[in-house]
Amino acid sequence: MQHNIFTTMRSLKFPEGCKGTQVYAINPTGGEGGGGGGCGGKVGEKFLQHLQDLRANSIRTKSSRNSHPPTNQTTRTNVPVESLLPAGFPTVDLMEPQIEPCLKSVDFVESLAAVYKKVEDSSQFEKSERILEQCAVFKGLCDPKLFRNSLRGARQHAVDVHSKVVLASWLRFERREDELIGLSAMDCCGRNLECPRACLVPGYDPESVNDPCVCSRGELEGGVLMGDGGECSTSDIDEVGGGGDDDDDDCDMSFCIGDDEIRGVRYNVASLSRPFRAMLYGEFKESRRETINFSQNGISAEGMRAAMIFSRTKRLGSFELKIVLELLSLANRFCCEELKSACDAHLASLVCDMEEAMMLIEYGLEEGAYLLVAACLQVILRELPFSMHNPYVMKLFCGSEGRERLASVGHASFLLYYFLSQIAMEEEMKSNNTVMLLERLGECATEDWQKQLACHQLGVVMLERTEYKDAQKWFEEAVEAGHIYSSVGVARAKYNRGHKYSAYKMMNSLISDHTPVGWMYQERSIYCTGKEKMMDLNTATELDPTLSFPYKCRAVLLVQENKLEPAISELNKIVGFKVSPDCLELRAWISIVLEDYEGALRDVRALLTLDPNYMMFYGKKHGDQLVELLRPLVQQYSQPDCWMQLYDRWSSVDDIGSLAVVHQMLANDPRKSLLWFRQSLLLLRLNCQKAAMRSLRLARNYSTSDHEKLVYEGWILYDTGHREEALSKAEQSISIQRSFEAFFLKAYALADSSLDPESSKYVIQLLEEALRCPSDGLRKGQALNNLGSVYVDCEKFDLAAGCYMSALEIKHTRAHQGLARVYHLKNQRKAAYDEMTKLIEKANNNASAYEKRSEYCDRDMAKSDLSTATQLDPLRTYPYRYRAAGKLHDNICSL
Repeated sequence: MQHNIFTTMRSLKFPEGCKGTQVYAINPTGGEGGGGGGCGGKVGEKFLQHLQDLRANSIRTKSSRNSHPPTNQTTRTNVPVESLLPAGFPTVDLMEPQIEPCLKSVDFVESLAAVYKKVEDSSQFEKSERILEQCAVFKGLCDPKLFRNSLRGARQHAVDVHSKVVLASWLRFERREDELIGLSAMDCCGRNLECPRACLVPGYDPESVNDPCVCSRGELEGGVLMGDGGECSTSDIDEVGGGGDDDDDDCDMSFCIGDDEIRGVRYNVASLSRPFRAMLYGEFKESRRETINFSQNGISAEGMRAAMIFSRTKRLGSFELKIVLELLSLANRFCCEELKSACDAHLASLVCDMEEAMMLIEYGLEEGAYLLVAACLQVILRELPFSMHNPYVMKLFCGSEGRERLASVGHASFLLYYFLSQIAMEEEMKSNNTVMLLERLGECATEDWQKQLACHQLGVVMLERTEYKDAQKWFEEAVEAGHIYSSVGVARAKYNRGHKYSAYKMMNSLISDHTPVGWMYQERSIYCTGKEKMMDLNTATELDPTLSFPYKCRAVLLVQENKLEPAISELNKIVGFKVSPDCLELRAWISIVLEDYEGALRDVRALLTLDPNYMMFYGKKHGDQLVELLRPLVQQYSQPDCWMQLYDRWSSVDDIGSLAVVHQMLANDPRKSLLWFRQSLLLLRLNCQKAAMRSLRLARNYSTSDHEKLVYEGWILYDTGHREEALSKAEQSISIQRSFEAFFLKAYALADSSLDPESSKYVIQLLEEALRCPSDGLRKGQALNNLGSVYVDCEKFDLAAGCYMSALEIKHTRAHQGLARVYHLKNQRKAAYDEMTKLIEKANNNASAYEKRSEYCDRDMAKSDLSTATQLDPLRTYPYRYRAAGKLHDNICSL
């Protein structure tokens, strides 16, 4: 398969043949190429000559960003080109864009509207499943918050225990709490939404999911969860725990097991089930006997004695585990539903870790114990992804027999396998386990969207495994089920099987038959050349600016024409509004050819922040190795110098440069929680939430104090939609020690709602308290900026202006925007315009500044600023809305 060379995270093996050898190696001796196979022995030599020509003709880029003198400046050493670019330079032929493993529609708005209507029209018992479809639609978007919000909605409307267990475990996985040191899988965040106990209670109660759970209220401590959700009190345990028979005065029969005689009340035993009633009061000979031989029914004397006690008290008491398991077996054999329910709930309450889950799940499956299997399943799911390395777990989930066993107990569902397959694809897309889980997903699919998703994802995995015939089959099945985007997979599989024209013809037909979207033109560009290829790439960008492949492809084509700086500019277009490791890697490669080693090192450090395991050069070299090769070629800075660099880059809104500096500082001090936290803030500004959450978790893990840990846990909760829990963490932190971050977190979380005057006063007090606590200028600038915003909302403009000016004094450049807003509200439009102009001049990433400045000028100048904003960041929506409103106004006026 022709792999996407920039998104690869592991070393790649290419198939035999010419396409594999397009991964050129720099080899001046004309020996073996880097891709395997034999398509020409002098490829490396030719490429080296081409590379040297590029370097000779290029203008060496000098970095002017370092405004502070270095502490130590190293002398540049001659580094062999082979060590910096071991795989040569990328070629267009190998830059296949990734096929997204999710549902993707031709008209997203129409699809989302259709799903919304389904949700609105569904009954309470269907609503959770309809919202799950909405989750699948949101999965393909760049904003994970939309997916998590839908996932919470599905959990909120879940009715059965199985769905509650899976959805709550999935929500927990989204926070990756498994990476937080000191937390166990069964720890509860304090709300019914994810509480492991609350998930084992069936029923529909969407309003209670955000209520404090029993864990947070300290209830049920020492109690035994029963089938009705009640407790077993101490008096009950004393009554039934002694293990004695019923009072002899009441006993009118006995069971003999071996040499033991267990006395009981015939009526009580008969009340356990219809089979017992028939045996003791029916036409059977046992009904006329006072003593019944029960030795051949697989229960011990202790077990039968416990059954007698349960028949009288309807409680299990403090029986040993083996006794309860015997009772469960007896209940199944004699259809004792009440006894089975009690045993099921009791055993479920005992499952707290993987060891217990592994021991009890087999009993649950054998005896059909729904709650017990649910409790075991919950532990396994909350231990993901680590539980995937357990052979028994994988055998249970992956095999058809395991799925059938789970189904027999009511625990095999599309939802379960959707969750499992997503994790498997993240862990190792090409593994056999991933394939088997997706096959089980397909077996559980009943609706069209489910079949589309299962078949499409199987196609994506088979394509990655270079099993093109199978990939084509699965993609075709997805298309038949109604997933048009899977046509891209069919075309790609045909292309890799040597049917290039057929692939081109298929995409051509797709464009003709449907309203064209960006990914259609992007895909067709793979199968054509020359001007036609460039036209398709440009159309793809026009229709969907977020597609990275067209920018990368154009950049490589420019490099082939020896236009290196225009190639960098092409990549800058997308990096300015969408940061991804593959684009940063390509920009670093071109920077190396230009001998801009500082720029290359900056980009490599930034991409390692996004993906610490990133493998560069077709998987030939880890990013950290390239950092070590580039470091001797650039100026070296001490840790204090790095802080000054960070201030400068932060104040100039150079987020990529800031990421690179923080990465360097963490290399010197990897356990500094403050630096991990700073990194997370930068990543959130760049909309890289997955990487931001990873940095936050590391900040929490490396914290040396409890109050600091609580703050970082609070930010994790807040950023994943748990606002109330975040506030609770902030309050706990403040109760231990007053700190800037704790007050700031509390103020930030409280301000994330429509504030009434009283709430605004409280937020102001919290921010003022934060500013009284020790912190650095970077964070105090943010607090002053936020305080100014609250003052503006309260119409206290002079106080707001004072906050913004104080923030600007400590280089919080974004405060220019707040100060401009104050001037505008005071009818000083010229001052507001000038303030935004200052921000534009200072900020590297200034699309939002152009957008905001447009509000403070006349219509023609506003159009110019908004046009610039769209060029810099086509994802900003305000310019489109403004232009649309303007056209509507002009049309109305012309009528």
